Amino acid sequence: MLNDGFCNCSMGSLFSPGSLITVSGASLAVFGLVAYGADHPVLNLVGLFSGIPVLLGGLALKSSELPPVPWLHPPDVRSKERRQTVATDVQQRLVKDVRRWRYGQKAHLESSLEALKLWREDKPPQLIGLREDDVQGRYQLTMRFQLGSDEDSETWLDRRDRLARFFGPGLEAAVVVTDPRRVDVQLLSC
Repeated sequence: MLNDGFCNCSMGSLFSPGSLITVSGASLAVFGLVAYGADHPVLNLVGLFSGIPVLLGGLALKSSELPPVPWLHPPDVRSKERRQTVATDVQQRLVKDVRRWRYGQKAHLESSLEALKLWREDKPPQLIGLREDDVQGRYQLTMRFQLGSDEDSETWLDRRDRLARFFGPGLEAAVVVTDPRRVDVQLLSC
């Protein structure tokens, strides 16, 4: 559990693909340098000529990396079962999509937020947490967003009907302003 109440509850989220590739490339490059110092020309070439491009590729991935969104509260076994049995396909895909490493994007759900006209290029909203709840036997997925400015919360409130239509039939959408720069989007299965 992190200090701010968030929980990154999977081993897969500890090591990003970019980190693994960077470490692999650095290891190969060091191996090549050691082989150079030990006067092993074949190992030197293999290590340096494969290690340096892999290292550079890993560093490029690290520079555009977007980590998985943490849970606001750790999901229990019942939450996971409800997600698989009661949640809609859209809710399941949203969880799966934002709980993995992303590359080359400024924020999770960037294209969805652009389509909903909730995206600001200068200060884009950031998805900072997820929560699963049981609301009278129905599955609710809550997505917490950090907004770029205080005025953005009004825009989100104005778009709540559009959010429900955007995410498809079988969902009710609510927008709850938790503070001027933070909103919760609640998607409740019907």
